[in-house]
Amino acid sequence: MKSASVRTRIKFCGFTRAGDVRLACELGVDAIGLVFAESSPRRLQVEEARALRHAIAPLVSSVALFKDNPPERVREIVRLLRPNALQFHGNEEDAFCRSFGIPYIKAIAMGDPAALDVRTLHGRYPHAAALMFDSHVTGGEGGSGKPFDWQRLPVDNTKPLMVAGGLTSDNVAGLITTRAPWAVDVASGIESEPGVKDGDKMRAFVAEVHRADCQNEHESGYRLPSGDHCG
Repeated sequence: MKSASVRTRIKFCGFTRAGDVRLACELGVDAIGLVFAESSPRRLQVEEARALRHAIAPLVSSVALFKDNPPERVREIVRLLRPNALQFHGNEEDAFCRSFGIPYIKAIAMGDPAALDVRTLHGRYPHAAALMFDSHVTGGEGGSGKPFDWQRLPVDNTKPLMVAGGLTSDNVAGLITTRAPWAVDVASGIESEPGVKDGDKMRAFVAEVHRADCQNEHESGYRLPSGDHCG
């Protein structure tokens, strides 16, 4: 979990249109997700992805998302797009994920009823830059629009903790004020259809994250760094 001194990072994922990418960057998101999972409705071809990559503003991170893609496909995307991070949603092992020489995020399927042992997760993915807890079941797709029980999130996690799955402007503030993740990740919650972002939903989502951060700031008594704190 994050401390009161760290604002909640925002990642918007599953883009297919350059105009949506530019708006997201203008709204101040921290990362843009580009999907290459073969079965995803938001999956991009290389030329589409290159156009979107060029639309990402300086200082905004690009994240390439995979799900059990062959290593040659991952290497191709890394070579052509030079993403800042990789995100893996399949059965990839730590050695595979780290073999591309780029920080990686590992998605953890929360749609399964099995209890989580955070020490086991850290042992399985020791080199993960962050762990993302998503609502999909093992072998299933993300971006379903369905949340999971946030009470299942580990409280003793020592890696940056990201949450995805069913987040919208209606519920993200509740997640932040009660569970305080390091980052939130959203796709379907800011869309009119898969891959097509809705500007009003994007603006509302960012506003709610900022509102929740302000609430946490006031309750903790901590003032975020100049330029980030609430008025």
